[in-house]
Amino acid sequence: MRDRRARNRLHRSEHRWAMAFLAAPVIGFALFTVYPTVYALYASLTRWNGLSAPKFIGFDNYVELLSDEYFRKSMWNTFFYMIGIPIGLTLSLLLALTLNRKIAGRTVFRTIYYVPVISSLAAIAIVWQFAYNGDFGLVNQALSWFGIDGPDWLQNTATVKPAIIIMAIWKGLGYSTLLYLAAIQSVPASLYEAAALDGAGALRKFRSITVPMVRPVTFFLVVTNIIGGSQLFIEVSIMTPTGGPEFSSASIVWYIVRKAFKYQQMGYATAMAVVLGLIVFIITLVQFRLNQRNSFSID
Repeated sequence: MRDRRARNRLHRSEHRWAMAFLAAPVIGFALFTVYPTVYALYASLTRWNGLSAPKFIGFDNYVELLSDEYFRKSMWNTFFYMIGIPIGLTLSLLLALTLNRKIAGRTVFRTIYYVPVISSLAAIAIVWQFAYNGDFGLVNQALSWFGIDGPDWLQNTATVKPAIIIMAIWKGLGYSTLLYLAAIQSVPASLYEAAALDGAGALRKFRSITVPMVRPVTFFLVVTNIIGGSQLFIEVSIMTPTGGPEFSSASIVWYIVRKAFKYQQMGYATAMAVVLGLIVFIITLVQFRLNQRNSFSID
């Protein structure tokens, strides 16, 4: 009986400590995730300037979104920017294959490609803003060597989005390359040896072994890049502070911030944020479904 009581006391003590350790993340999740999400849903149904008490107006904000030309245009711009995701991932995979070979100075090249990842995004945006200048920018100076008269990239509706896409690809290239390089180096060499015995060439090995084996990394990068791309703000805010010519570079987050803090339309801005969050959630859910359908294992 004495041993049983001691075990019960020890069990109760361990249970209390376990609950104490579990309470911290649960409370943090409730305060910083659940409560802001619920309040955002409520705020999206109000007319609120961020200072006075919000006034409940039902779904009027969402109805107004349907006729908001700038909302549709900024949403379109945001998804247009995501064209850079498959381009960037393709370049990263090819670059990782190159850096995986035994070439002179490959460690130096890996470092060079990764430097933009750890650099300040604001500083990089300022540098690229000068590089894209139509009068003295480095991009147009480089094009002039080939006899090409470059445009004023950030002041042209046809070039402003591609210009930002190029900068975003350059900024994230090193991170994606590093993950792909780690994934390629973890592929069992026996798979390539077996393929070589079957007469497979380099292209067939790449298509049938490398691409499927790095698929988990591709899935991770696609999901995180979609989430990150939907939150594009600093690049647009610094390189085109007014949203570009004819609102051609404005992202949805840039428009949300503008509505919330310049025009004090917090309720309307929150409604846009809720719609954006719902769209990103659906896209991410579809990606998870597709990844489960295409998953495989090697014994």
